[in-house]
Amino acid sequence: MTIDRKQMPQWRRGFRFQFEPAQQAHVLLYPEGMIKFNESASAIGQLIDGARTIADIVAHLEQQFPGVAELGADVDDFMETARAEHWIELA
Repeated sequence: MTIDRKQMPQWRRGFRFQFEPAQQAHVLLYPEGMIKFNESASAIGQLIDGARTIADIVAHLEQQFPGVAELGADVDDFMETARAEHWIELA
């Protein structure tokens, strides 16, 4: 299933995205554990708020990181993984 950039991602109920000082990284906390994100995933994760579409997230990141090749594809890949792992819901 391909990602529709018109959809608005939001973290699933019970999941919390935050910066964790002990990890020196952004993490996703959920009832069964924690996932530590790299810088790229953190940049995307910070923009998931249930109000922005995936297209909005891509546009924001393209302004923040001009000239980065395949940025949109990277966001799509992240969203596909996040959906498959049940971290996010798409509306």
